[in-house]
Amino acid sequence: MPVSLATSVAGIPMETCVYNASGPRTADSAALAKIFNSKSGAILTRSATLQAQEGCQETSTWHDPDTDGASLNSEKAPNSGIEYYISQKTYDEVQGGDDAKKKSLSKKPYIVSIQVSTMEDTLKMIKAVLQAGVPIDAIELNVGTSSTPDGPIVGHDFELLKTLLARFSANFPEFVLGFGRKVRFGLKLPPYFEMKKFEDLAEVLNTYRVLVRYVVSTNTLGNALAVDYISEAPCISLDGGFAGLSGRAIKYTALANIKKLREVLDPCIDVVGVGGVENGTDVFEMILCGASAVQVGTTHWKQGPKCFARICRELEGIMKKKGYESLADFKGKLKPWSKEGAAAARKARASMFLPQRIIGGSEIYGVFCAALVMAVAFLLAERYELIDTLQQA
Repeated sequence: MPVSLATSVAGIPMETCVYNASGPRTADSAALAKIFNSKSGAILTRSATLQAQEGCQETSTWHDPDTDGASLNSEKAPNSGIEYYISQKTYDEVQGGDDAKKKSLSKKPYIVSIQVSTMEDTLKMIKAVLQAGVPIDAIELNVGTSSTPDGPIVGHDFELLKTLLARFSANFPEFVLGFGRKVRFGLKLPPYFEMKKFEDLAEVLNTYRVLVRYVVSTNTLGNALAVDYISEAPCISLDGGFAGLSGRAIKYTALANIKKLREVLDPCIDVVGVGGVENGTDVFEMILCGASAVQVGTTHWKQGPKCFARICRELEGIMKKKGYESLADFKGKLKPWSKEGAAAARKARASMFLPQRIIGGSEIYGVFCAALVMAVAFLLAERYELIDTLQQA
């Protein structure tokens, strides 16, 4: 049975529903070209500022060495500046250049991420993207973090967000009226924890639903702290060790945000999931909660662009096993909890991870214990040099 991972975000078609998140391995054209040559469904740049911004020289990132379940990042948005990401030279280098023309390779959607800073700088960057001479498919405005340590997170200040969208609409009416270049506009959001926050956010975004075509949820969880008990110090040197939390640790927060956003937002606003995605199961779960596509950040950071092919294969395998041919077969169709469903899940997991229960658990358990006792006895005998004694006897 053929399986399709094709999707669309804000009307932008993608061959696969999995693509990179802004941040890791997206700083320059060489890194973005590797994404182009992967199974990623789109290419998303690093969040750009008006001017190029250098990264920190101190230790600003950390991966949990014990469980690999969390990562911290306090890099302060290093990037090459907005003009770099929208230049013809960069675009050609990313999309394969002359090699792509020779091989007739199709272009992938090119999305430019912009880090919100001051109102005027943000509007200048949007204007620069709209006036660029390259076919940019979308602007993803990062309102989920602050560009400065003491700056506001616009995604948490709904009055400020409303003002930004109003200024945007007034300055760029082509977005609202639907004429001119077809550059879509989306927002990358911070995580939310109170139901009232979702409702207040939806009130703003639904008002501007013609402008805001998609949202990405969720950004890193701010102000996390990892402590090294050996050195008795933070694992990151900047900001007293406080940093954004990502990786597997935030997946369940991301799933909740995706589900709730899909419930409260107008259907014309797509939801893109991100946060803790490591495999095809994670992608399946996010689509089940209502995501149209899924971004991969920390796993891409650790494994490189090869992760996209693996994740796509795993998602295809899950869909085939369940009899789904397209994302539409299960997108947004999370079922209510039931005793029958929970029992079936337990039974399936038992068959997957405890095969001895299928072929005679008591017999295999007995053989296993006997073998274990023999192995321990042999090791003890060897340790105390009893083997020779037994042989002499």
